[in-house]
Amino acid sequence: MNDHLAENASAPRPPRGAARCAEAALALAGVAWTARAVWQIRLAAAGEPASGPPDQGNGNHRTPTSLEDAYHIVSAVGDIATGLCALVFLLWLVRARDNARALSGERPRYSWPWIYLGWIVPVANLWVPRGIVADVHRASAPGEPLPRALNWWWGLWLTGMLSGAGLMYADSTDEVIARAYTDIWQLLLSDAVVVAAAVAGVLVVRAVTVAQTGRTADAVRHDTAPAA
Repeated sequence: MNDHLAENASAPRPPRGAARCAEAALALAGVAWTARAVWQIRLAAAGEPASGPPDQGNGNHRTPTSLEDAYHIVSAVGDIATGLCALVFLLWLVRARDNARALSGERPRYSWPWIYLGWIVPVANLWVPRGIVADVHRASAPGEPLPRALNWWWGLWLTGMLSGAGLMYADSTDEVIARAYTDIWQLLLSDAVVVAAAVAGVLVVRAVTVAQTGRTADAVRHDTAPAA
């Protein structure tokens, strides 16, 4: 649907509003994951209770401590912030891609469903999202090199996604709490990667926005100027 709208658009739309929302969402996600790391450090400092980990095995769970209860809340808020960030980032990417198409007059290499499918289709999700952002920048700033932040962002994203302790936690919250008591460093390293990916994502959004802003303003002025 967005692809059809882009085909009919006569001029690109100002990118700054969507970009600011994306930057704020990325910053919020970074703060949420920083808070998660802080609580993991607090758990490690407090030490595992004498009664053992929260998950006692065979479906039995002991009563959580107040610190463990707080971590459950922090973890849930982090999940919500990450989901919101993903949604807002995709909305920005749709706007940026439509603008890039309007500015270049060329059909994008990836059709519009890949804006969403590229993140979840196995194997393809290792390069398609980066390719979409790279194509947007190339169409927005012909002849200019890709921003260095792009590769940093994508490398950090893949590391956080594939680490097994970052963006795609395979463990339940209680299992993560148990790991905080026994293996805090792996958790903190994964948290740091996710936060760094959020920071790099902000830089990527800014680079694409800067590339589009001047050309978009010119296109809008030319499109709305009265005929002589």
